[in-house]
Amino acid sequence: MSNSADPDKGPVNAPGDPVVPGSGSGRGRFRPVRLLTVGVFALAGLIFFTSFNTAKGTNIRTDASLLKLSDLIQDRSRKNKELEEGNSGVRDDVESLAERDDGSTKAEDEKLDRLETASGTKKLKGEAVSVTLDDAPPNATAKLPGYPEPQPNDLVIHQQDLQAVVNALWHGGAEGIKVMDQRLISTSAVRCVGNTLILQGRVYSPPYKITAVGDPEKMKHAVAASPEIQNYMLYVNAYGLGWKVEDDGAVTLPAYSGTVDLHYAKPVQ
Repeated sequence: MSNSADPDKGPVNAPGDPVVPGSGSGRGRFRPVRLLTVGVFALAGLIFFTSFNTAKGTNIRTDASLLKLSDLIQDRSRKNKELEEGNSGVRDDVESLAERDDGSTKAEDEKLDRLETASGTKKLKGEAVSVTLDDAPPNATAKLPGYPEPQPNDLVIHQQDLQAVVNALWHGGAEGIKVMDQRLISTSAVRCVGNTLILQGRVYSPPYKITAVGDPEKMKHAVAASPEIQNYMLYVNAYGLGWKVEDDGAVTLPAYSGTVDLHYAKPVQ
């Protein structure tokens, strides 16, 4: 094929020949620089649109959803407390009415009293010991030589720390225990989520105070002898986690006022 130009059609470039600006074969093409510029503007427009659609007039620098969730948890915790207080008042009224003429014998009344005391649904008064645990200061450093600098998890109270104290107090013969302002019963679960304690539908922040009624000396001995608490004490001494054991004298533990229905348990065959 000839490479000559047709005077009616203008010059024709063979494959590999440079395109002459303004020639017929080059007309309508974008230069590479212009194509890149268009692409950048298109990408910028997409980013602006996405940002606007995400924000919807809100400040996307703050996580409002987490703030709303935290407010909801605190609100539910307050409502649960109010319901427990109302339930406790109704229960007192019912018990007062039942005691007027329940038709039971003295022996039956004494048996019922013992069962209520053991189950935690009746107030309990006696000599008490309290144990308080708290997070370390956020800027804490190793206080003892040979210990590494602490990680964030080393500076906060964990679920197993609270459970260790509760278990040690029971092992020391505690007749009743309350955590913060709530009485524990056989179905109570001490659970931590993040740096907060969730107990029977209510949320607490440190410091955490655990109070137990029983023989003070036996309970304090059981706490000191617990291997789990001895491990916790290493972090107390090294990083400054809070720890305090006190004799509280005569204390009255509140009665458990929540529901006692079992939802997941079944009898052992």
